[in-house]
This record gives sequence, structure tokens and C-alpha cells, in this order.
Amino acid sequence: MNTVNAMPLLVIGAASLLGTLLALWAGARAEPARRAVLAVDRVVTEIAAILACAALAVACLAGLWQVIARFATETPAIWSEALVRTALIWMAMLGLAVALRAGALVSIDAAYRFSRGGLRRGLEAAALAANWSLMGVLFWFGWSMAQRVRFQEMAGLEVSMSWGYAAIPLGALFAMLGALANFLDRRSAELEAAV
Repeated sequence: MNTVNAMPLLVIGAASLLGTLLALWAGARAEPARRAVLAVDRVVTEIAAILACAALAVACLAGLWQVIARFATETPAIWSEALVRTALIWMAMLGLAVALRAGALVSIDAAYRFSRGGLRRGLEAAALAANWSLMGVLFWFGWSMAQRVRFQEMAGLEVSMSWGYAAIPLGALFAMLGALANFLDRRSAELEAAV
């Protein structure tokens, strides 16, 4: 592995560990910081959920138009397939933040059920560090990719490819906040409902 790719990974790993230690401290001793993070999270997660739903609606409508145009009018739309693909990418990346906030992603069900106290908090901290590491990689390389393709255009849409790739770093930032908020105020309804 060359240093161009190794250095960001080292920085991401170190930042994830440092961020997890700060989150442990904030969860235990810094109530104003905890409340501030949760307040920001409520707004950001709601925005992410609304935008993800809107992206799904756009994808559905564009897909419906694609079918109608192809089979009813026999003149397929050249823009609809690219729009569906881009909208689904945005939906998935923004929905990731909502899923992490809800505790519906990377559940460690069995270990969580059978652990208590410090061990349970350690598992939560490890999950936070792993999530932040993954989101850090997505942010770093997603940003790099969006920068690289900014002069290319999406076929059919005639807009920069960066608009499609921008979903990766933006979704990763939202997901980092969702993971932190879930760590500070755990919500895992699917874990309690599971058999």
C-alpha cells in the first residue's frame, strides 16, 4: 500500500479512537455537550430522513416515467435511468444516517443482550469506533472521488458527476453524527422486539 492511501487510513483510525474516547467522556461527564450533540442530531437526522424519502420519491417517479415513456410512447427518456441511479445513491447514503441513529445498523445483538455495565459500554464504544472508521473512509475517498470527476458529466442528465458522488461524503458526515447520537442516547427498538 502506498503512502497516499495509507496516511488517510492512519489519520482516520486515530481520529476514530480519539473521537470514541471523547464520546465516552461526554456521555459520562459532559451533560451540556451531550445535550448539544443530541439537539443538533435531531435536526440533522430529520433533514436526512426527509431528503432520503424525497430521493426515493424522485427515483420512483423517474422509474415510472421511464416505463411509461418506453412502453406507452415508445420513445424512452434518456435522462430517467441516470436520475433513478443518482436518487437511489442519495437515498441510501442519507438513509444510512437515519439507520445508524435508530441503532438499526451493525447491531451486535447476542453480545449486547448478554453483557452488562462496562462490557456493554465497551461494545458500544467499539461499534462507534468501527462505524466512525468506516464513515471516515467513505468521507475521505468519497470526497476525493467527487473532486476527481467534477469535470465529467452524467450521460442523460448533463450535470457534473460530482453531484452523484457528493452523496458519499455528505452521507458519511450525517452518519457519523447519527452514530455518535446513538452512542450518547441509545435507541434500538429492533433489538428489544427481536426474538
